[in-house]
Amino acid sequence: MVNLRRLTDRAKKVVEKRGGTDALKEDADELKDIAKGQGSLQEKAKAAGRALKDSGAADEEKKPAG
Repeated sequence: MVNLRRLTDRAKKVVEKRGGTDALKEDADELKDIAKGQGSLQEKAKAAGRALKDSGAADEEKKPAG
């Protein structure tokens, strides 16, 4: 039997670990852009894999302030 409370708690932890909901939205937008972009399915899959390894929060840390 699935424990929904445990599942939602785990999902919340994953979202927070990746940088919160804003970072999650940025990740989704990035994946959408990859899917709509040019290239073979294999190239898109590789690009999506790389994008998922670097969360949206990591992207914000790399950007210079200003």
